[in-house]
Amino acid sequence: MTKKYISLQKQITAIASFSENEIETIASCFEYEKFTAKDFLSSMGKISSKIFFIVEGLARVYYLKDGKEITTYLSCDEGFIASYSSFINQSVSFENIQCIEDCEVLSITFEKMQFLYNEIPNWERVGRILAEQNYLCMADRVLKLQMIPAKEKYQTFLASAPAKIIQRTPLIYIASFLGITPESLSRIRQHIS
Repeated sequence: MTKKYISLQKQITAIASFSENEIETIASCFEYEKFTAKDFLSSMGKISSKIFFIVEGLARVYYLKDGKEITTYLSCDEGFIASYSSFINQSVSFENIQCIEDCEVLSITFEKMQFLYNEIPNWERVGRILAEQNYLCMADRVLKLQMIPAKEKYQTFLASAPAKIIQRTPLIYIASFLGITPESLSRIRQHIS
């Protein structure tokens, strides 16, 4: 198994146990792809047909509201990213997934996910955990956007987000993710430091 697949293996075996043959079958269902910064992994108005595992790089999920980009999710090295509702329902997506940096990814199609669900019983656990994590992230984000002040949102982000995301994500996307203006974020950052 090549190096790029080892990080995927590490992530999925932290969720469930698989035999060597099962790992090989899983790896064979993922396709290696490279994208450059600003490329789209998935676009609104189309059915999201893949889940992406980021081997290396940084990407975001966002939608448009009144012409403004609203970032809803950030993921980097060794993380998964998708337009999950579109993927699960095979319906048209209202979100874009865009590379913030050059990205190397392993992607799996909806059809290959279904194949693995049928062939490898423990793969269903991986799918369930990914769906649960996505739901919890979104629910937590909605509550925080509505209930806590901007400074506390940013402090919570600093305490919970991976260092790579904090250090490498442009502030405009972090502000959008937190539901505050870039100017407010600049003031908060000055006040904290």
